[in-house]
Amino acid sequence: MQEAVARGLERLRPLAKNKTLRYGVPMMLLIIGGSFGLREFTQIRYDAQKLHSKMDPALEERIRKNKISLESEYEKLKNSDFNDWKNIRGPRPWEDSKSLQEQQQQVLHSKPS
Repeated sequence: MQEAVARGLERLRPLAKNKTLRYGVPMMLLIIGGSFGLREFTQIRYDAQKLHSKMDPALEERIRKNKISLESEYEKLKNSDFNDWKNIRGPRPWEDSKSLQEQQQQVLHSKPS
């Protein structure tokens, strides 16, 4: 019995020295197995997102009622007058924004248009 095991090991010894079997096969198993594993984990992620993304029926109804389209927003902006505007500088990071806004308000109200 031990002789049969010894002969079997002698036959496998050249295969153990083969670099393709020693390094290549485990690498390919890791790549292919990792691909299947990642597929399963990403599927779990997408299934969980579907469960969390279901909206409340009342909220869905409000969204359906409030139809805002690109055309309706365009109609609102089409009648606007963009020629009467003033360029007002914002405060620098080191400036106090409230005092600067008060100064700009005073300057705007004191100047005759």
